[in-house]
Amino acid sequence: MQEEMNEYFNRQIKLWGQETQDSLQGKKVAIIGSGGLGCTLGIALGASGIGEFTLVDFDTVGVHNIHRQIGFKVGDDGKYKCEVLKELIEARCPYTKVTTYKETFQEFAKRGLEFDLIIDGTDNLPTRADINEYCINHNQAWIYGSVEEFHGQVCFFEKASYEAVFQVNDRKPNGIACPIVMHVGSLQANLAIRYLTGLPVKKDVLYYLSFDEEGIINYKNFKLPTK
Repeated sequence: MQEEMNEYFNRQIKLWGQETQDSLQGKKVAIIGSGGLGCTLGIALGASGIGEFTLVDFDTVGVHNIHRQIGFKVGDDGKYKCEVLKELIEARCPYTKVTTYKETFQEFAKRGLEFDLIIDGTDNLPTRADINEYCINHNQAWIYGSVEEFHGQVCFFEKASYEAVFQVNDRKPNGIACPIVMHVGSLQANLAIRYLTGLPVKKDVLYYLSFDEEGIINYKNFKLPTK
């Protein structure tokens, strides 16, 4: 089995070595939300060798989701998103285990489970505020991501507070282009894999990606206030 695993993870072993790759089998990651960001995160991280994933999402697939939520296909409508994504992750990588919880984050938080990292794949501000509060209270590292139209934001929160930076309301996002969802989810996944493998990650920096009126890509970063 070890020989098969080494072949599967060959390119990553070349990147950071056998010991680091093997260490990923002991990591536990929770992805909150199995929509656009959650699908990209699941696909990007699912075959990385992380031993255990937990997916939290109570929603079902709608036809209008499929264009940007790349873990789903026509015919999946009506199925629970987290269950479809679990099947995909485990089909792509036999060396990881996925557990699903078809419930809200507020319900999930009461379970008191422990993780090496929590990643936000939600689409609403109140739930992100709840994730932020939970992670502050439990000294838990987490990665935030959001998308709207042709722009997005990513941040690895450690000491900064989400609510100190963002106004929390129930505003719904405007239209969203499919590629920006994958782009932001990929940025989150890159931060996650660097952190889990022990590579340097700059914490409490908000990365903002946008296109101007001429279609030029702009990247900005902002150091967030910490206590």
